[in-house]
Amino acid sequence: MTVSTTPVNLVEKANRYIEEHKEKVIQQYRNQYHVMAPVGWINDPNGFVYYKGEYHLFYQFYPYDSAWGPMHWGHVKSTDLVHWEDLPVALAPDQPYDRSGCFSGSAIVKDDALYLMYTGHVEEEGKTYQTQCIAVSTDGVHFEKLAQNPVITEKELGDNGSKHDFRDPKVMSHGGRYYSVIATKSTEDRGRILLFESENLVTWTFKSILLEGTKEQGIMWECPDLFHLDGHDVLIMSPIQWQTQDIAYTNISSTVAFIGKVDWDKGVFKVTSYQEIDSGMDFYAPQTCEDAAGRRLMIAWMQMWDRTLPTHDLGHHWAGSMTLPRELHVSDNRLIQEPVHEVYEHVTSDHYLEKVTVTTDESLHLEDVIKDQSYVKLVITVKDVKNLSIALAPKTSQPLLLTYDHSLQRFQFTREQVGHPLEGNEPGCYVSRQVAVAPTDDQLTIELFKDTSSIETFIGHQAVMTNTFYAIDQLTDFIISVEGTAVIETLQIGGIR
Repeated sequence: MTVSTTPVNLVEKANRYIEEHKEKVIQQYRNQYHVMAPVGWINDPNGFVYYKGEYHLFYQFYPYDSAWGPMHWGHVKSTDLVHWEDLPVALAPDQPYDRSGCFSGSAIVKDDALYLMYTGHVEEEGKTYQTQCIAVSTDGVHFEKLAQNPVITEKELGDNGSKHDFRDPKVMSHGGRYYSVIATKSTEDRGRILLFESENLVTWTFKSILLEGTKEQGIMWECPDLFHLDGHDVLIMSPIQWQTQDIAYTNISSTVAFIGKVDWDKGVFKVTSYQEIDSGMDFYAPQTCEDAAGRRLMIAWMQMWDRTLPTHDLGHHWAGSMTLPRELHVSDNRLIQEPVHEVYEHVTSDHYLEKVTVTTDESLHLEDVIKDQSYVKLVITVKDVKNLSIALAPKTSQPLLLTYDHSLQRFQFTREQVGHPLEGNEPGCYVSRQVAVAPTDDQLTIELFKDTSSIETFIGHQAVMTNTFYAIDQLTDFIISVEGTAVIETLQIGGIR
């Protein structure tokens, strides 16, 4: 293997800028137990990997502004998936083949070295050109780009996809060989995932079209990830403009999990079911890794394209965050998500109630129990409830609302009029979204993970809703009100250290 003498001046420049400007970042809305860049813009998670006893996560990063720009790869690591340590910038757009950006990709360990596979992005005369590249590190911190880059080009792509939209490689091993799933589109603007194979991570050949979407399933599929879990193969991706289906897929860009089986001889994914991964307004580009315990973990960008970003508009010098890592399983041909168990080691139980009855005439109102970093777990019997409302409320202005319509069996999350307005290109769904949930034995189990400007809602094993907000007045009170009669079996409210 030969390695290029890659100039590191742009990496060094980015690291100097971070050191000189990170103290200027305004902390008002910054999350504390979610991955964030020290300064600037962050989007897709990249290179999520377990390496030498630590979790490493890279991310799309533009340090020089809180708006999208020529992409670098930022880098953090953790031992507990809750507290993360900033590391130096891993990649910068400093080569002819990636001069307009080091776009999204993934990581894999080979011979005790850490390999990053990413998309080299070039903009030229109003057009974009995308190829796949490799960088390698023996210490997990400092990376050098291969002299053979780019390792997958228009030549290997052939007529199987668009050279202008050919990105986001997710690399893996299977049966003694290396494979990479890469996103592209057909000439009819249908999402398409390609499969490439290699013996050494350097020389690649086209294997197959793994899966192609229908006209209704989006004009481009991004950020694919393929893995085997609980006896099933799972292909996750982020389609652009997947057509709305009732209350599902209402974001302009969605995230989808296909469950089925890969025919590795033919390189074809046979789909048995698919679902939207997250029913909130701020979840995109998820990526997974397998750790030493064999867990399949997933993390995503906690934001959405084509939305206003108050921290940018207010001059706070940052934009974007990652979700809490989640452990995945497959059950009944559905992808199940749970918060990683490590987060519970940092949860406090400051307030605890059980067997409390709430009626139309008597709500539950707990004052000053919600902090910037809060955890809530509610188990509630709703057999005799028509409507349920859970509010995180400031003293005088509008609350964040999670409501449940029992007859429709739908949850709705609403952030309208909560602090700084959020606007987007989708009709209405940038302030409110719904998801279908059926009670289990007449009960609902709801967990809320609130960080300073985000809230992730886990509703049993049925649904997850990820949302951001930028409140002007602090959300301090917790209120449960119903139409009918409900029994709070247990309610835990605490912090997250």
